[in-house]
Amino acid sequence: MKHYILYTAALTALAIPTMAQETYESASIIAQDLNGTARYVGMGGAMEALGADISTISSNPAGIGMFRKSGITLSAGATSMKGDNTSVADKLNILGKKTPASFDQIGFVYSNETSNGNFINVAFNYHKGRNFNQILAHSGALNGASQNKLAYQKSLYGNAQRGGYFMDYDAEGHIIGYENEVSGNASLCYSQFDYLIWNSFIVDPDDRNYYYYDGKDYQFARNQQGYTSNYDINVSGNHNDRIYWGVTFGVKDVNYSHEQVYRENIVDSKGASAGYLDMIDRRDITGHGCDISAGIIFRPIDASPLRLGLTVTTPTWYELKSSNYTQLLNEGYDQTIDKAIGCYDTGENSDEYSYKIFTPWKFGASIGYTIGKEIALGASYEFTDYSTTDNRYITEKRGYIYDYYEHEETKSKSDDIMNRHTEKALSGVSTFKIGAEYKPMPELAIRAGYNYVSPMYESKAERTTCLNTDGCYFSSTTDYVNWKATNRFTLGVGFLIDDFNIDVAYQHSAQKGDFHPFETVTVEGAANMAPTVEVNNNRDQFLITLGYKF
Repeated sequence: MKHYILYTAALTALAIPTMAQETYESASIIAQDLNGTARYVGMGGAMEALGADISTISSNPAGIGMFRKSGITLSAGATSMKGDNTSVADKLNILGKKTPASFDQIGFVYSNETSNGNFINVAFNYHKGRNFNQILAHSGALNGASQNKLAYQKSLYGNAQRGGYFMDYDAEGHIIGYENEVSGNASLCYSQFDYLIWNSFIVDPDDRNYYYYDGKDYQFARNQQGYTSNYDINVSGNHNDRIYWGVTFGVKDVNYSHEQVYRENIVDSKGASAGYLDMIDRRDITGHGCDISAGIIFRPIDASPLRLGLTVTTPTWYELKSSNYTQLLNEGYDQTIDKAIGCYDTGENSDEYSYKIFTPWKFGASIGYTIGKEIALGASYEFTDYSTTDNRYITEKRGYIYDYYEHEETKSKSDDIMNRHTEKALSGVSTFKIGAEYKPMPELAIRAGYNYVSPMYESKAERTTCLNTDGCYFSSTTDYVNWKATNRFTLGVGFLIDDFNIDVAYQHSAQKGDFHPFETVTVEGAANMAPTVEVNNNRDQFLITLGYKF
């Protein structure tokens, strides 16, 4: 095999300047965890109607209106992650911290009584909205399917009678596949993954034609790291202890990265092992977003402690930048014909692009009830329709100077094709929360909660790089997971010492998903389909909060 290294420009010359994201990467960024103070987590987050906790600043801003004293809180902890097959991760040299420490929250409330029984409060809070840390690793059989067939199917020269393959939508919005003439739209379906496979692996150096190879089995490992930081500023009020209102302006910072290896054991025409093909991908996503939340809590019966809450949150308007470095390592050798597979041992590319995501609106309703000073009960429901997520092109960047400072303004438009895919792949998500707190004595509180989040992904959804849209051009991986429902069980305990409080919480989060190394397409009349593998995303979080009221 020739030991040349192929460097590519990663589609920079091929892609037009407008850029957007694709469904699965968007979904992984915009979801949020259950996190905040230990009291909030210990009650399963079901405090939207009970209020008087800094963590309700975004879930129901009116909860801040219930504070009668100013205060400050600080929370930190650690999250233990359980991988599916750590031996595979070690073999592929994908390493990560199993129980990383975390700074999760800091906030303060300034409570101001304007008249007897009426308050205007202001608050600021930081909390970690999403912890991306996860190690996902496993192996599986391919039974003749292979990753490199995807690129072959879209190849302009894979078959003399076929110009390529791409996906689009018919008049009724159903996904359909097309096989094109050489001059057709298939040339628009390049991705970074395809570019590496075409130039380093499936192309024959002698006749310059394209040939795919079956796969025997594969190994996969990904170390995913990072977080979303939420910064919230709140103004809220209390009117005669009957009506509480609040508005929160939120800013989110995204810091995501992953390193992954997909190793495929390919076979030659006789069914014998022909070596390994490794696809190594490193990606970073950074950026920021903003949103606005408004909420109300009211007591419909003056003599009753019953509280009802309503919340609405605007879309989060994200502007993000993604960069990647992707490498192909080709060890293929066809013993049947005594010939190396492909032109090169190594191919690599990298790119960077900007895009926007507008998340869906979120709506919430909650109920709270107290029994004396000993028992507090809460329940909440939230709904977000992720199928309406808006993936957007950056259409224009314009820099200007104002008061001696440089600014950059961007304009964007919806990626209609990718958004139709999102509509089919994602669904509306319902979140149910219940929680209870019991105080056997004023200085001690015992808490428990349950939190259920319905699946974001449709069970038969597929991630595809075959759509005729820029969102697929920059794809450098083909794997995806259709994650199912999330179940969270929480416990907590709190201690009050004068104006100081110490709270501790434990959260167990369990989620299963169906892993697919690549999408299913038809090649030479047969479905190129890898068996589905069930994977787990289980976490144990330990959290401690220190607070002081003044």
